[in-house]
Amino acid sequence: MTRLSDLANAHPVIGKRWSQDQPPEQARILGLARDALDFIFATGQRYGFEDFFKRPDSRRPPPRSDNAGQREFMDRTKRFFEKLRDEPESAEEAAQSQAILDAIRYIESTGQQDAFAAFQEHVEANAPPYVVASFDTREDAEAWLASHPHPPDPANVLIANEYHDVFHDRETNLRRLPRNRALKWYLAELEQKERPVAVASFERREEADAWWRAQAEPARRAWVRVGGELHLAVYYPNIHHRALFPLSMSNGQEEVRRKSPPG
Repeated sequence: MTRLSDLANAHPVIGKRWSQDQPPEQARILGLARDALDFIFATGQRYGFEDFFKRPDSRRPPPRSDNAGQREFMDRTKRFFEKLRDEPESAEEAAQSQAILDAIRYIESTGQQDAFAAFQEHVEANAPPYVVASFDTREDAEAWLASHPHPPDPANVLIANEYHDVFHDRETNLRRLPRNRALKWYLAELEQKERPVAVASFERREEADAWWRAQAEPARRAWVRVGGELHLAVYYPNIHHRALFPLSMSNGQEEVRRKSPPG
């Protein structure tokens, strides 16, 4: 049976075949395989995925998607990895290829093609780490987690616009929301990869928040300047949430300011 750990270990079969000068179709196939693995993690479907492959009907042909273009490339990706599975360079590559095929089958069989397509757009935009929910306060998040019949695991949520992990152990029913550094690492990497250029400037944070909320069709992310400091404005369409993150979070300055006593 394929487990979540098998998906985590399947990336090398993709990386081994990835190159800068590869044909566009191969890049799209390998990218789809990578995103299929990551989608299940990012959306917190550990137990749903593992339970699916315990069912006797898990190997039945999945229903066909209405999106012909997406269906075609999912089929091409399956054929690519079926060949690697059946003519592997090693037993390890055969197992990795099968894990990718199982990830795609799970997405198709559970009718998540549209959600997966939206996740691919998120990845293509190099947007911040994916989140499944947002809460104004810790108390709201704790109440949500306590009452959730099947909490997502693993997954990210925002609490007062700070990233937290969702942890749920089904055997013990242990549920936790520890903070993580996903956004800090993302901002640091983003700053290295691109030169931040603000599309708008504001004196006060309230003005920037109002401007971002007023955007009818916001980009996934955009740089703005608030009081002389760069912020990343982010839109999470899956949860209809908008946030502004100071770039200073990338080096811990924002965290230091929060913990420091007032002047």
